Amino acid sequence: MSREQTFVIVGAGLAGAKAAETLRAEGHDGKLVLIGDEPFRPYDRPYLSKEYLRSEKDFDGIAIHKADFYRDNDIDLRTSTVVEDIDLLESAVVISSGEKSSGERIAYDKLLLATGATPRHVDVSGSHLGGVYYLRNLADSNALRSAINPSTRLVVIGAGWIGAEVAASARQIGATVVLIEQASLPLERVLGHEVGEIYRSLHAKHGVVLHFGVAVESFIGTDTLEAVKLSDGTVLEADLAVVGVGAYPRVELAQAAGIRVDNGIVVDEYLQTSAPNVYAAGDVANAFHPRYSTHIRLEHWYAALHQGPVAAANMLGKKTVYDRIPYFYSDQYDLGMEYRGWAPSYDQVVFRGDPAAGEFIAFWLSDHHVVAAMNANIWDMGDTLEALVAGASVIGVDHLTDPNYDLS
Repeated sequence: MSREQTFVIVGAGLAGAKAAETLRAEGHDGKLVLIGDEPFRPYDRPYLSKEYLRSEKDFDGIAIHKADFYRDNDIDLRTSTVVEDIDLLESAVVISSGEKSSGERIAYDKLLLATGATPRHVDVSGSHLGGVYYLRNLADSNALRSAINPSTRLVVIGAGWIGAEVAASARQIGATVVLIEQASLPLERVLGHEVGEIYRSLHAKHGVVLHFGVAVESFIGTDTLEAVKLSDGTVLEADLAVVGVGAYPRVELAQAAGIRVDNGIVVDEYLQTSAPNVYAAGDVANAFHPRYSTHIRLEHWYAALHQGPVAAANMLGKKTVYDRIPYFYSDQYDLGMEYRGWAPSYDQVVFRGDPAAGEFIAFWLSDHHVVAAMNANIWDMGDTLEALVAGASVIGVDHLTDPNYDLS
């Protein structure tokens, strides 16, 4: 690789950091610029709702690389820097930062967009009040970490992954927690009714007050939050509220540049966008998945972890397909789980083990094929479940549910 070539990565999260690491490891010896709008070096976001929020890890414990990694690998890490524009005709990005005046241009030979996602906000009366939080970045988690204590009355709006994990962490800290969800169960959109019921029971067992089938009507207070009013008229006294109702992919830069956007930045199986020499990875990438013959956008750590290196390989001309089976994990209280597969539709869910005891495997079946599997507090089945899902295996329900049947 010629030293004259410059690779630019916009977004200093997991996907961007792992792409930079891979580019150096795989032989790019030209200029490498990694641009992030936060004042921190790249870190792992899943900890923000779990161990970091509970003060069980410090920043060094969640950082992706040690502080000297970027210097030692000649990676020009630009923190607190905003990319204002992408000039596709001139192959350049326009940046601004606290240290440099607006309008600095960095020419690129290859560009990776790893801009991530931003929280979806609720537009109701009082949403501007102090004490109403969203959790996306380190600053958000730092603020919550300082605010939540055993005397806190916390209302969590949204029982998806962020909301459920924050509720669990807050209870572990000792706070009083109320969890609000418009659906009938936590995580129902992703996991369905049967597994959603397991998480409902889990949170109830740990003392979370649950309100399902309702939305937030307003936040009440003068300058800071005092209460949350629900759509059924219930008023909940509250010191803090955390809103976790989903996220939008950060596509503004790509869209303004004329790059194809549809539920994220649209990329092919090589993570190539519609623009020459421009790639996308992580939460923002709506990637064509050859296994499923459709585009899938995955807002999960695993996708960012592996799409970053695949994008880097393709920036180096190695023609590498991203075809990993979707995966995500979650830890809530004493229930840890891993989910593999993609099941936008399915016929039934069956269990092996004892869900009530918190140690089980769930299988999602479509036309008798295993399309997804989740192991909960069982840690020696990952490779077997991966193979079952990757092969869309057909196994009788009696065998799936029989703990004595060898699935391998």
